[in-house]
Amino acid sequence: MSNYQHFQLQQIAGTLGAEVSGVDLSTQLSDDVIAEIRKALLDHLVLFFRDQNLTPDSQIAFARRFGDLDQHDFVKGLPDHPKVIRVLREADETTMNFGGTWHCDVTHQECPAMGSVLYGVDVPPYGGDTLFANQYIAYETLSAGMQQLLDGLTAVHSARGPFSPTGRAASYWKNMQVTPSEKAYEEVEHPAVRTHPETGRKLLFVNRTFTVRFKDMTERESAPLLQYLFEHASQEQFTCRFRWTKGAVAFWDNRAVLHHALGDYSGHRREMLRVAISGDRPY
Repeated sequence: MSNYQHFQLQQIAGTLGAEVSGVDLSTQLSDDVIAEIRKALLDHLVLFFRDQNLTPDSQIAFARRFGDLDQHDFVKGLPDHPKVIRVLREADETTMNFGGTWHCDVTHQECPAMGSVLYGVDVPPYGGDTLFANQYIAYETLSAGMQQLLDGLTAVHSARGPFSPTGRAASYWKNMQVTPSEKAYEEVEHPAVRTHPETGRKLLFVNRTFTVRFKDMTERESAPLLQYLFEHASQEQFTCRFRWTKGAVAFWDNRAVLHHALGDYSGHRREMLRVAISGDRPY
């Protein structure tokens, strides 16, 4: 166990992920505690806090210590807290759960989220774990030739797969406030290899949900390389797995990790509240 000045931290996997204890996220934490949490986030990429008791207000207050809050383009927030979205699959739903593919949040935006804070409101008795994958390691384990190729490529991202009128939202996620829109067909460009704005390290920055092709290439031309990268980026040795409990919180660096919510809890309800922290334009 690693000892910090203001809390205890236990790493849970080889490449990323740590559980933090001794912190009550519902309180007004000091600047020193927040600075230490930020350092731990940069070191471990995703932090887990169990046995928290958050309201939407306290979840927002914690997230705002790390930046402004992001507004989701296609998912309506809570009535009194529009920047808090409910991630919900009821017990009688059988479709794929929200977030059920490897992805980085909202890379269809010019400035994707810096991080996300996810709170477990109602968790199933089994299943529904979330997987996270370290994209520093994904880049660093590529061959020098592949790194050189990717360093010169720009990836095109779009939300059409999940959120267009013909996308998954049209038939999935019936109990969430998702509004399919023509806006989802819009495209943005990000470097295929991103430089983290705080650590300066390079990382792979493509994902199954939003990356559709490379700039100046067709989707068919892009598909073989993208498929290879998607599979490479989510290898088991790059990942950690979090078993949710009621009141648990996950806080991840959305700039440097992919995540994937498992849907293996048919017949049970799973409800989370998510707040995203605004980020910078990737470079």
